[in-house]
Amino acid sequence: MKFRATMALVLPSLLFITVFMVLPLLIALVYSFMTADTYGGVTPPASWAAYRQLLYSEDFDGSLSFDPAYLIIILRSVGLAAATTVCCLIVGLPIAWYIVCQNESRRRLFLFLVTLPFWVNTLIRTYCWVLILRDQGLLNDFLRHIGLIAAPLPLLYNDGAILLGLVYTFVPFMVLPIYAVLERLDTRLIEAAHDLYAGRAQVFRLIVWPLARPGVIAGSILIFAPALGAFLAPDMLGGGKKLMIGSLIQMQFTASRNWPFGAALAVLVTVAVLVALGIAGRRGKLAEFRG
Repeated sequence: MKFRATMALVLPSLLFITVFMVLPLLIALVYSFMTADTYGGVTPPASWAAYRQLLYSEDFDGSLSFDPAYLIIILRSVGLAAATTVCCLIVGLPIAWYIVCQNESRRRLFLFLVTLPFWVNTLIRTYCWVLILRDQGLLNDFLRHIGLIAAPLPLLYNDGAILLGLVYTFVPFMVLPIYAVLERLDTRLIEAAHDLYAGRAQVFRLIVWPLARPGVIAGSILIFAPALGAFLAPDMLGGGKKLMIGSLIQMQFTASRNWPFGAALAVLVTVAVLVALGIAGRRGKLAEFRG
């Protein structure tokens, strides 16, 4: 009876995961080993061409030559996703700690402000950065008005603009997990540390950081995975000149009509995310064991 009740509770979750996660991944995996159809879709026979295309380009005579173009896009995507995670940590940890140090009413206000961007469509928020950063945008006009620059600065359509858009989009995902773990912090520990003549750096290193670490790990996972596959910010703030792997996947399924290559890229992103999750989980268990 107890087993049936447990299965009745677990079965909907398993069904949801199977239909909306496992099955699409299996379809992508199968598509990645097929041959691209001329007008989109896939056709037999099975082929490694999609994975070979990651590193090699095929000439008209069928010979292969090393082409690092896609590898550069993948490395840029990983680098920007990692930089986004680090920047969100640098911004999010002080914000979370500041919110924790406030009284209950101010905490609710600041948490509302942190989650407020979620109420606005991501497309609209990203386009607002285009209006701010473009040559005739608000920022360049302001700098010219106060006399700091004579010509517009190239603030848009570069890696810096993409990074700014990604950090702006994902920083709440770092603030909220860190706040959730620091909220349970006993402030008497801080007071005791100061009574023992510990400085602010020592308090942070010995008390705040160890307690915030689970939230940092959770926030890093929540940010790195979607940032790696993001395509809206690279497309709008990069102007199509600075592709990331998410934009490349979207392009393969639309304009290029190379579904196997797009599926292969999606499989690689999924594997990378799963490896990152496994490493983070292993480190979390090791830290818990040592603690």
